[in-house]
This record gives sequence, structure tokens and C-alpha cells, in this order.
Amino acid sequence: MYQYDEIDQKIVDERVAQYRDQVRRYLAGELSEDEFRPLRLQNGLYIQRQAPMLRIAVPYGMLSSRQLHKLGDIAAKYDRSYGHFSTRQNLQLNWPKLEDTPDILAELATVEMHAIQTSGNCIRNITTDQFAGVAPDEIVDPRAMAEIIRQWSTFHPEFALLPRKFKIAVSGTKDDRAVVQMHDIGMEFYIDTNQQLAIKVWVGGGLGRTPILGAVIREHLEWQHALTYCEAIVRVYNLHGRRDNAYKARIKILVKALGIEEFKRQVETEWAHLKDAPNTITEAELARVAKHFEAMPYETKPAQDASFDAAIASNPAFAAWAKRSLHAHKIAGYRAVTLSLKPHGTAPGDASSEQMHLVADLAEQYSFGELRVSHEQNLILADVKLSDLFAVWQKARAHGLATPNIGLLTDIICCPGGDFCSLANAKSIPIAVAIQQQFDNLDYLHDIGDIELNISGCMNACGHHHVGHIGILGVDKDGSEWYQVSIGGKQGNDASLGSVIGPSFSAEEMPSVVQKLIDVYLKERTPEELFIDTARRLGVAPFKAHVYLDKSLAKEGVAV
Repeated sequence: MYQYDEIDQKIVDERVAQYRDQVRRYLAGELSEDEFRPLRLQNGLYIQRQAPMLRIAVPYGMLSSRQLHKLGDIAAKYDRSYGHFSTRQNLQLNWPKLEDTPDILAELATVEMHAIQTSGNCIRNITTDQFAGVAPDEIVDPRAMAEIIRQWSTFHPEFALLPRKFKIAVSGTKDDRAVVQMHDIGMEFYIDTNQQLAIKVWVGGGLGRTPILGAVIREHLEWQHALTYCEAIVRVYNLHGRRDNAYKARIKILVKALGIEEFKRQVETEWAHLKDAPNTITEAELARVAKHFEAMPYETKPAQDASFDAAIASNPAFAAWAKRSLHAHKIAGYRAVTLSLKPHGTAPGDASSEQMHLVADLAEQYSFGELRVSHEQNLILADVKLSDLFAVWQKARAHGLATPNIGLLTDIICCPGGDFCSLANAKSIPIAVAIQQQFDNLDYLHDIGDIELNISGCMNACGHHHVGHIGILGVDKDGSEWYQVSIGGKQGNDASLGSVIGPSFSAEEMPSVVQKLIDVYLKERTPEELFIDTARRLGVAPFKAHVYLDKSLAKEGVAV
């Protein structure tokens, strides 16, 4: 993975010193709240419902064992011994003290980490596929380009105060796992007919109050121009994006207002001035950064392993875990492993300090000292030998990290919601826990099959409910918490936005509502259909009819 050079380290160290002085001046009364707010946001510090929240950057989801150990130490020393992994592959601390945050950033800097541009109206963390570099369907490893984009966007003076936050995702696989269509800019790398690396560029995607899937602005972009074309897009947005209304400030609103053709015309005009500018990426620069992502020192292994096969045959619990948690690897004799942060009855995406240390140890011993954070809020060991998988499972299971529910109904994507976030209209975590308890039967979950359930506590959609097969949105009605339900959303190549099934529900009703949706699916599915397939084939009507069959329930629901 990428390692800092002297310039990188100096920049981060200087930012820590700068921020330390800003906090000192604020606590001394020398800076007002309004003056301090943009300064703390530039360093990932929010003021939440209960306490400050610090969002720590994990660029394109990659961590070293050393870094995760440090995160575990920080969570224990400065927080409540846990952290929350987000859908943008970052780590959030929910309980740090303001006066401790400079020390936290200083400790992060010792392991080449920071919280720069994890909040505020700037270009945020660059994200990509959690299996980048090891996925069998990978056409191009996008991590070097992700790192180049990260370096370009960090402290870019022209884009330090955009109309709104800005998110970029890159993908190099046949199956899009980076959800490029729901980002402000999505970059899909491929090999063109001339056997050259090229990029399909998406623009104007985003969820929130106005969910929109991105549109293709350019089918073929030579890879050398990735930065200059991004710069042209962001310049047009920066010039014309609305600053008078935060709800209409995202680039998706501008693209929709202008239309993709007019937006493209303006971008191409701007790009004409930038195309061969100094930000054009050279072969030498790509090679310099790509060296950090060279293939691991894999051993030559057979495609099968007798000890692994024997463990599968003799241990049903291990076999169930392997079925859901192991992923194909491009190197024979290896697998990628997802460690579930979704044990039933706990907040999805949370990991204790003890668990962080355990995963760091597992990565060090079994996966070349590296791990990844997934968009689905789990942790990944990308390079594990078949012969080591049983030992990994045993250790992970002992620490609550081996729930075999990856891709199943209880592998819920969930924002922190009203328990923490001051923007939330309703709690998310208790709803997730209640649904997990409703479906606390792994045999039943396996029968239901692959399904994605996403929960957001407000219209900001941090839980990506719009693209969940089942999406749940917390809403406020006369000071009470209610939940709106949608079905038919999906991420990936054939992404779609869900449709609301009808009036919203109380918190107590949510487990039974999800149960009724599942009942319709199990009754109506064909043998080869997943939930999303049945939902798309039948539409909302039969699901709605069954959920609202009890008229008294329909009367209790409140339309929003």
C-alpha cells in the first residue's frame, strides 16, 4: 500500500501543528464558534448530538496492521474503546473530547494517517472496490490512480470551498463494487480496443434528499487525462453550483438543471484549456505510484487444499462461514476473507478496540500485513492461503467477527442515526438491531438468500437506503420517529433507486414490516430469483398490498 515520502509526512505534521494552535485559540476564546467551525471541519471534526465526532481518513479503504493497531489504541485511550466504520471506508470516533483531538491527530500522523478533508465542502475520501488488486474480474487495478487522485485533491486550493461536499469513486472490475453511479464523479477503468487503459466517466450521481444516478459524460477518456478531466468537471461545478441553498448545492442538481449534454459542453470547453497542462499524468508518475501496489509475495499453491476441504467436510459451522465470507482470488490457493462487523444485536459497522487489534494481528500473520474496509462496513483480509482459513475463522469467531451473514439480510448497512448524529430525524441502530433479532436464524437467512437492507436516519442518506433492495429512511412526524420503506434499489452495474411502498411506520412495526416483505418474496419467487429480481418483476404493488393488509396498520402509518 502507499507509504508516505518526506513531503507527505511534512504536510501532515504541519497540519497537526496548525490544528493544535487553532484548538488552543478556540478554547482560549480567541476564535469564535463561527471562525472555528470551518477549521475543525477541515480536520474531520463534527459536533454531534452527544459529543464531537472525529472522522479519520482511510484512503480507498486500505489499512496496514500498524495503522489498525494505532486506531485500536486511540479508540481505547481517547474514546469508549470502539470505532464505527462508515460506508465511505473511513473510521469514526463518536466520543472524543475536543481538547484531545490534536493529540489524536498527532498519533495518527505517526502511522501515516490523518483526518484531512473527511468533512467540509471539499473533495472527500477517494473510494474503490474492497477487493482491488485481488478480484478475478479485475480488468485494471485502480488503486494507483486512486492514490494519484487523492494527492491531487488534497489541499487543492481551488477546490477548498466548493458549493457542497464532493465524492469520487474509481472501479476497475467487470462488476462494479465501488458504486460509481452514485458518486459526484465515477471513474470506470477498462482496456479499450487498442489495448490501452481508458476511463468511462460518470458524473452527477448522489443520494440524499434528491437521489439521482449518475450519467455518462464521456465514454472514452485516455487515462493520462484523469486529473485534468476531473479538474474541468469540478471547475464547472465550482463556478455554477448553487451556494444559496444547501439542499440544491450538489453537482447532481447542476447536471440535472443544465442537462448532461450542456454540462458536457461546458466541461469539454474548460478541459480544452487543461488537457495537456502539468496535471496530465505521465507514464513515469503512474509507475512511481503503482510500485506501492505491486503484487504481494504470493507462494505457488495448488488451487485446492486438502486441509481446507477436510475442514469444510467435517465442520458445518466453518462450512457455513466459508460459503458467505470467502471470495475468489486471482491467485490460485488464496481467498479474500470478509470479517463481519454485523453480529446480531450490535450496531452495524462498529468494532471494539480489542477487535481492531485482533484483525490487525490476523492481517499481520495471514494477509501480508494489510486489510481493507468495505463499502458495506465490514473488514477484509485480501490475501489468505486456503491452508490458513480454518485458523483465521477460529480466531475471528472467538472475537465475534465470524457471523456467517455476509450478503444476507442481517448484513445491514446502517448510519449512526439519531443516537449520535445531530442531523438525524430518527434512530437507525435500534431498527437494525430489532431486524437482526427478528431474523436471528441463520438457516432461514440462507434460505432467503442474497439481499441488501440499508438504513438511514435522515434524508442525507449516509446509510444509502435509496440503493438497498430494502431501504429504510427515518423521518420526523410531529416530533415522533417514523420509518419510510422502499424496495427495488440496487448498486452495481445495473444500479437502480428504490420505490417507496407507502405510508411510514413506527419503530415497533419495522421488524414485522420487513418480515412481510420477505414473506411476499418467498411466496412469489421463482427458483433462480433473488429478492431484487422478484421485486423488479412484480413491482411495488404485491409487497404494498401484503404489508398494508391490516387496515389498522395502514391507518397508523403516516404519509411523508
